[in-house]
Amino acid sequence: MDGGAQYNPRTVEEVFRDFKGRRAGMIKALTTEVEEFYQQCDPEKDNLCLYGFPNEQWEVNLPAEEVPPELPEPALGINFARDGMQDKDWLSLVAVHSDAWLLAVAFYFGARFGFDKADRKRLFTMINDLPTIFEVVTGSAKKHAKEKSSVSNHTDNKSKASSKGEDEGLDEDEEEHGETLCGACGENYASDEFWICCDICEKWFHGKCVKITPARAEHIKQYKCPSCSNKRARP
Repeated sequence: MDGGAQYNPRTVEEVFRDFKGRRAGMIKALTTEVEEFYQQCDPEKDNLCLYGFPNEQWEVNLPAEEVPPELPEPALGINFARDGMQDKDWLSLVAVHSDAWLLAVAFYFGARFGFDKADRKRLFTMINDLPTIFEVVTGSAKKHAKEKSSVSNHTDNKSKASSKGEDEGLDEDEEEHGETLCGACGENYASDEFWICCDICEKWFHGKCVKITPARAEHIKQYKCPSCSNKRARP
């Protein structure tokens, strides 16, 4: 584990790219790869941290041994609470701490390489335009969008490919779902991409993020996203 210690972004754009890569990795751990993340967070092990890396990968590992570390450290001991909370509450807790860590790392780079007031503001604005990991994991980022769309529209369009020019309602559909965010990657709805909605949690996903094609979707009577499929019934 290098935690990005060998990689030192020096411009606002480079720091933001670093932020997005780490964020994408942590979102994968808490959504599409949640089963693997759950297994690695064994409460019987020592204090563990969730790390996100600039290459959009993630890792559960022990904290750095050196004090102080090269980079700010993520929340310590996330594995200890795993079996003492409901899955969604535990994942939400890890998500909140992950958001705090990402900001700490981004502004660590900003301080280290002397970002001035304007650069810090620009970096924060770029970061703030993205939904937080917590918003992606809990689905709260798209509540406003869901309020604008009726339940029937969500149901009827559950597994409709939104290809350009596919139907006459394309513009209306794009406007209706413009604020919807993918439950896996957290990115916005795009009219030229296939989307599918989970029948359990009602979150929307890019087909590519959950590895569902339009052809396959036609044969799915009830779609369960990776997170809902992997939920465990524990006392």
